[in-house]
Amino acid sequence: MDKPNTAAWVNGFIGVLIFAGSLPATRLAVMDLAPLFLTAARAVLAAALAALLLGAGRQPVPAARQWPSLAVVALGVVVGFPLCTALALQHLSSAQSIVFVGLLPLCTALFGVLRGGERPRPAFWAFSLAGSACVAGHAAWSGGALPWQGSLWMLAAIAVCGLGYAEGARLSRTLGGWQVICWALVLALPVMLPLVWLSWPASFGAVGWPAWAGLAYVSLFSMLIGFVFWYRGLAQGGIAAVGQLQLLQPFFGLALAALLLQETVNVSMLAATLGAVLCVAGARRWQ
Repeated sequence: MDKPNTAAWVNGFIGVLIFAGSLPATRLAVMDLAPLFLTAARAVLAAALAALLLGAGRQPVPAARQWPSLAVVALGVVVGFPLCTALALQHLSSAQSIVFVGLLPLCTALFGVLRGGERPRPAFWAFSLAGSACVAGHAAWSGGALPWQGSLWMLAAIAVCGLGYAEGARLSRTLGGWQVICWALVLALPVMLPLVWLSWPASFGAVGWPAWAGLAYVSLFSMLIGFVFWYRGLAQGGIAAVGQLQLLQPFFGLALAALLLQETVNVSMLAATLGAVLCVAGARRWQ
């Protein structure tokens, strides 16, 4: 594949910037809302908007051969990642969860090879591994020991998310980026709607406005708008290459966590950010 063009990197960067708010917003939401309800509610709200977009754009129904891939996308990014992270954030802070986000670019690249047929150069893998080590190492060093329950849920989240990213990007080449996430949301709706009812809280009286704000963000931005840019960027520039922009996501997330949750941002974070930027540049050069 040719080197990613500027549009691919811009779209990918916007997607990463939007996704950076997902874990802090989820952390706010699970303070007052159960993980299962949060997962189902965000999917249902996003699916309602997705259905409106598909109808307004008069989008044709995907071909029969595309539905299995849409099911993989739905399982990965509509159900799997939101539920696993919500469960993890009952045990971890948003800063601690960022340990694992540093592994997401490598996971996405691996699935890009397995599902997308991409073949990055050996130097690309070196930069990818270095960037993942830079991010994960910094977060692990600064975050201390991590609870094993939250760690296992985050590892599962990273695995299903990497698969959902790669599968969605592959499908975006023929179906379109925003169409992929919209159809995946619609496909998941018959399952997620009953889950909203089954997990409905006994009372909303104790749910504060930060939790509602978190739910609104993950429903509109994390579940829909971010994917419009992200899948477009991956389809334009390659899953493995543009996926390395995710190395920057933890640091945007930490900055948001500092603003929203009063978590500390220090010099080591800035140094690790610079290292991640250099690794992204190297991965771009050797894709």
